[in-house]
Amino acid sequence: MSVDYSTPAVEMGMRPRTRKNRARPPLRLSKSQLSVEILVQSPVWNTHRNAKSAVRRILAEAAAATATTAGELAVVLTSDLAIRELNRRWRGKNVPTNVLSFPTQDTAPATNSPRLLGDVVIAYETCDREARAQHVSFMDHLGHLALHGFLHLLGYDHVAAHEAQRMEALEAAILARLHIANPYPGSQAAAEA
Repeated sequence: MSVDYSTPAVEMGMRPRTRKNRARPPLRLSKSQLSVEILVQSPVWNTHRNAKSAVRRILAEAAAATATTAGELAVVLTSDLAIRELNRRWRGKNVPTNVLSFPTQDTAPATNSPRLLGDVVIAYETCDREARAQHVSFMDHLGHLALHGFLHLLGYDHVAAHEAQRMEALEAAILARLHIANPYPGSQAAAEA
C-alpha cells in the first residue's frame, strides 16, 4: 500500500489518500472516471449540509465540459484560519483567500491508476463574505470557487489577460449550463457566454 503524494490536504491533518483507508469511496461520475474526495476540515461548513453535493455537481459538469475523462482530486472545505496558513506557506501571502489549487506534478500515473489532479481548498468565511457582497447565493458562489479551482488543476490560469478571458469564458459557460449567473458581469466572458 503506497501513499499517493504529500499535499496541503495531507498537511492539514487529513489521512494520506490510499485505496485501503478511504472512509467511503469517492464519487464516480457517469461517462467519466473522475474521482472526487471531499473533506470537511472545519465545522463551520455544517451550516450548509448540501455543500458536498453542490461541489460534486459542478465538478461533474466541469469534467464533461473540459473532456476530463479520468483523474482524482480532493476538495478540502476549510476555514479562513487554515487557508490563511496555506496561503502564507505556499504563496507568501499572510491573508485568507477564497480558493487555493494545488495541482500535482505527476503527469504519468502508474498502470491502472487514475491521474492525480491535485487538491482544491475552499475557505468558508471568505466564500460567505464574497457571496453576500456579490448578492449571490452561497451555493452558487461555492460552485464557482470549486470550478475555478478545478480549472487551475487542469492548467488554466488568469495571469495574462488572454488567459483570464479564456478561463472566465469557460467558467461562465459551465456555470450557465447549471443556471448559475456569470460571476464576471461586464467582462469579455459575459459577452461570450
